[in-house]
Amino acid sequence: MCARVVTFGEIMLRLKSPGFERFFQSPALEATFGGGEANVAVSLANFGMDAAFVSVLPKNDIAQACIRELRGFGVDVHGIVRGGERLGIYYLESGAVQRPSKVIYDRANSSIACAKPGDIDWDKALENATWFHVTGITPAISEGAAALTLEAVKKAREKGVHVSCDLNYRGKLWTREQAREAMTELCQYVDVCISNEE
Repeated sequence: MCARVVTFGEIMLRLKSPGFERFFQSPALEATFGGGEANVAVSLANFGMDAAFVSVLPKNDIAQACIRELRGFGVDVHGIVRGGERLGIYYLESGAVQRPSKVIYDRANSSIACAKPGDIDWDKALENATWFHVTGITPAISEGAAALTLEAVKKAREKGVHVSCDLNYRGKLWTREQAREAMTELCQYVDVCISNEE
C-alpha cells in the first residue's frame, strides 16, 4: 500500500507587500494562500506523494480560488468542509537587512476558528491514510479548533494512522501556559513530535 499523508489546519489568504517594501509603500499587495499544514501537503505532493489537506473554508469565491490552487499542486482537497463566514487573512512584510519580517493576522472568526468537534467526518477524511499531520497552530486559533484537533488525532490513533505534530509555537496566538496545557494533552496521541527552542 502506498503512503497517503493527510494534513489538517487553517489555510489563509496571504497578502504581501511587493519585494521588500513596507506595508503600502506602494498601493499594492500580492495575494496568494498559505498555512503551515497546507504547505506540508503541497510539498509532499510536489515530491510525488499522495497528499491531502483537510480544513473548513467558507462558501465563497476566495475560498474556491484557494481550493483550486491546492488542487493545482496535486493536493487532494475532498476533505475540505465548507462552512462558516470567512477565510482568515495574514499580511506579510518581508524583512530586509536589519529590519525583520512582520506578520499581521486577521483570522478571528474564520471558518476553522468557528469549527467544533463533529464538523468533520474523520472516518472519511482519514480513509486510506497512513500518516496524519497537525501543528500547534490550529489548536491556538480557538477552543473549538483545539477540540477539533484533539478529536482528529484521537481518531487517527484509533484507526492506526501514524500521527506527527509540529509544535510550531505562535506567541501572537496564545501564551506558553495555554500552549503547554493544550499540547501536552494532544501529544499523548502523537508518534513524531517536531519542536524547536521555543
